[in-house]
Amino acid sequence: MKASMQLKKKLLVSMIAATVAATVAPSAVMAQTSNATLRGKANPGANVTVFNPQTGLTRHATANADGSYVINGLPPATYRVDAGPGTEKNVTLTVASTATLNLPAPTSEAPAANAANATTMEGVSVAATTIEEVKTPEVGQTISLHQIATIPQVSRNFLEFADTVPGMVFTVDQKGNTSLRGGAMNNSSTNVYIDGVSQKSYVKEGGISGQNNSQGNPFPQLAIGEYKVITSNYKAEYDQVSSAAITAETKSGTNEFHGEVFGTYTNDAFRNRTPIEESTGKKTDSESKEYGFALGGPIIKDKMHFFVAFEQKKFDTPISVVPGSVNYSGDVASLLPANVQQELGSSNLTFDEKLYFGKIDWELTDRDRIEISTQVRRETQISGIGSGTAPSAGVNNENHDTRGTFKWQHSAESWYNELIFSFENAYINAFPTNAGNGYNYTWQPDPNNPSIITTGSADPRATQTKSQEGPSVSDTFTFNDLQWHGDHVVKLGYKFKSIELKAADAAAQSPQFFYDVNPTGVASQPWQVFYASALPGQSGVAETTARQYGVFAQDDWSVNDHLTLNLGVRWDYEVNPSYTNFVTSQRVLDAINSPNPYAGAAPGSTYGDALAAGGVNINDYVSDGRNRHSFKGQWQPRLGFSYDIFGDEAHVIHGGAGRAYDRNLYDYLQTEVTKQALPQTTLRFNIPTHPCDVSSSTCVPWNPEFLNGQNVLQNFLIGGNSGQEVDMLNNKLKAPYSDQFSLGMSNTIGDWQTDATVTRVLSKDGFAFTLGNRFPDGSFFRNGSQPWDQPIPNVGTLILGDNGIETRTTQVLLSAQKPYTQESGWSTSLAYTYSHAKQNRDINEHYSFDEPTIGDYPFITSNAVAKHRFVGTAALDLPWGISGSIKLTLATPLPKNAAACYGQIEANGASCVPMAATPSGAKFLVGGDIWGYRDIDLQLTKDFVISGDTKIYARFDVLNVFNWKNYADSDYLVNWGSNGELNSRPVAVNKKGNITFVPRTARFTVGLKF
Repeated sequence: MKASMQLKKKLLVSMIAATVAATVAPSAVMAQTSNATLRGKANPGANVTVFNPQTGLTRHATANADGSYVINGLPPATYRVDAGPGTEKNVTLTVASTATLNLPAPTSEAPAANAANATTMEGVSVAATTIEEVKTPEVGQTISLHQIATIPQVSRNFLEFADTVPGMVFTVDQKGNTSLRGGAMNNSSTNVYIDGVSQKSYVKEGGISGQNNSQGNPFPQLAIGEYKVITSNYKAEYDQVSSAAITAETKSGTNEFHGEVFGTYTNDAFRNRTPIEESTGKKTDSESKEYGFALGGPIIKDKMHFFVAFEQKKFDTPISVVPGSVNYSGDVASLLPANVQQELGSSNLTFDEKLYFGKIDWELTDRDRIEISTQVRRETQISGIGSGTAPSAGVNNENHDTRGTFKWQHSAESWYNELIFSFENAYINAFPTNAGNGYNYTWQPDPNNPSIITTGSADPRATQTKSQEGPSVSDTFTFNDLQWHGDHVVKLGYKFKSIELKAADAAAQSPQFFYDVNPTGVASQPWQVFYASALPGQSGVAETTARQYGVFAQDDWSVNDHLTLNLGVRWDYEVNPSYTNFVTSQRVLDAINSPNPYAGAAPGSTYGDALAAGGVNINDYVSDGRNRHSFKGQWQPRLGFSYDIFGDEAHVIHGGAGRAYDRNLYDYLQTEVTKQALPQTTLRFNIPTHPCDVSSSTCVPWNPEFLNGQNVLQNFLIGGNSGQEVDMLNNKLKAPYSDQFSLGMSNTIGDWQTDATVTRVLSKDGFAFTLGNRFPDGSFFRNGSQPWDQPIPNVGTLILGDNGIETRTTQVLLSAQKPYTQESGWSTSLAYTYSHAKQNRDINEHYSFDEPTIGDYPFITSNAVAKHRFVGTAALDLPWGISGSIKLTLATPLPKNAAACYGQIEANGASCVPMAATPSGAKFLVGGDIWGYRDIDLQLTKDFVISGDTKIYARFDVLNVFNWKNYADSDYLVNWGSNGELNSRPVAVNKKGNITFVPRTARFTVGLKF
């Protein structure tokens, strides 16, 4: 019977391994667990027991004939592990890791404590070894609770600590908005998993729902235990991600009541002036308040526990209102009207956020664990103000996110299962702070008419409602004790999600009038107006119920004590009826096939003929509701290895290769529907200073009545729709993806852990909109101009949506860490990243109107990542209950990606060409002008022990100690050159503009822990 069972297991492993090997071309996996796995060797037949005295969690496994054992589904914590008398060991397991622990043969005597980390277990301080995962192809690191508690921090966003990992960048921009980026890809390509549940944003950019242009935090930091950052080559269980994956474990209650209360405060009296405040001599009022609490404890000792947390933050963030960058050596602000100049200078952005989290865990049996949790985010803020936007054109934002999760984990003798049900409801509601007309002042000498500043009221497209709501279910089944030419841990899983997506892209309000500005001043009449129109019976809202499917298989194969193979394959599939079932308007098709009315058109030719001559096959974008199909090619291979040179986990060579698919945001896919239901119109006025083609349906005589606003303009369209924007998406859109390759070596030298890795990431099929208009002969450029005045006859501008944005990145990632132990009293981390990155389009810009197609863009140096970046941290226990820490961040300047216009007409007729240019940097203590970003932060904390674990603490953070000004890239001053001569230094920073991060700022925190 036993022989038969072993034969079945071998056959099963053989079948799975053969399946994975046969699909080596693409693969992936799912079920992003945050739990740990413990594996190793013990006495054959021994009963290996894992026990957490703080919660009562107990798990068992029987060692196989070769002594191997595996225990899955262990929440990160400190455990007592034993396989009989004298084998007991205390170990700490980290989040989303596979730890190896070999247990000695049983003896009659208990061994002495053998490791360093003192951990309180059931009220007794014991020695526990933290087992780090080293046999993995994943590129990344774990962020410990000690790092979260000690590293200086500008905001209680737990993701801020991820930039201590090579290849990661956490940014606080000039508006206080936070973002996290991996490699040279945009932040939308990241994903965060909390307790195994994806927080992905499906509608807006930002990667995480609610994190687009927000000063807020996705989750209360008090509720985060620790998290793992994986920059590339993650296993197949990770879905909807193509750059960095963050998997976090939340805190749980224990058999004792523990909690914390805190408050943090600072205001303008405790910060230096911003550059604009220095130039004006006036400091803007600002204030920052953060406070919250957490409490956890038993409901039933050893069986059921609870944990709750609340955090709130209120900010008044200073912002500099400055003109946008234009190719002008003089003071462009002096050319603006007096009332507009009065809005330049210092302003502030108000922000308020409340975060809630609650969790109950129930150890139903020694085989079953149930977790129920909920998280709530409520956020309001003023946004949009800053470079190129005056306070009167600001936007009110409401950002709400609610999620609930049910998780059941069952551990059997030879298998483990995790079932997760979740529900999410997230939405963003944005609307202008002021009603009425908006006024956009643009630079006339540049043929691209770049914006200098917008005032009056925000663009109609600033009014947006975007939401995602629906349930999901996932299940992961793990075989623990399969043997075939080594030991296998095989995971199989699936995921299904039904998510209702909604998007309102604009509102019929706040028309925008554009005025020319040149060295002589401002034109008296506008040259263009943009507005949206409400059509009878149309809501202007696009909505759909998307269905997402995913399956995976993963085999972690320990061939022997040296070689471990990680073989995975994943397949994802998404159905989006809003895209597949869309029907192109017959009115648009009739207009495309109508005679071409523009000067130079051949007799009898149609506008469609001009598109075809210009390389646009309109049939690629025309949908009849049946000719589009959901992309089924998301096969993703994830293959990796690790080779332990001496079999002691001290020196491990690791590498991997894999493909990872992300998704197209609904914010892009919905444009066909919303632009048709809520027409967005651009009309040009034929004025002397900015003439337009009078044969164009979008070129109309100027009428001062238009300044009476929305009602007049909307009535102007009665009887026709000239000027309406038409968005058309390619019928064969694919999901964006990245191919990831890595090779490196990790080392454990004493208490130090080091790693050196080289990665290569190639991302493809990023989404981009391009201008579809063509001149009658099919050309896109004529005398340096583009065919904006050659729209679809009697309809409007044609915008095409395609895949095509690409990045090519090679990085060298070096890290060294000395983890904290109470015995040593100190810790440090050093992270250096060298990046060589190219891209064919600014990754933050999905509108690409500088070239005929996205394929015509050249690859230029990426503005997403610095060439050199270094982050170092250190923490130290000082006398008298004081602890201190320091963080140093250095990075070379980011290039600016823009269309360079310098009087040169290119071979294709363009007057501008996409180009990258890097401004000079600044010194760091010594050396040349190297660094574009410099920052040193300090932190001191004093504990006042009341009794036992109860203590009051006072914390003092000084951010940007030397008050270095890290000028924001959006404030670059640009002068590409003239008369066909390119300047050697075309880009410089605006030293009166905004800065990234903060000026020197002191923050004060007091709290109580018990």
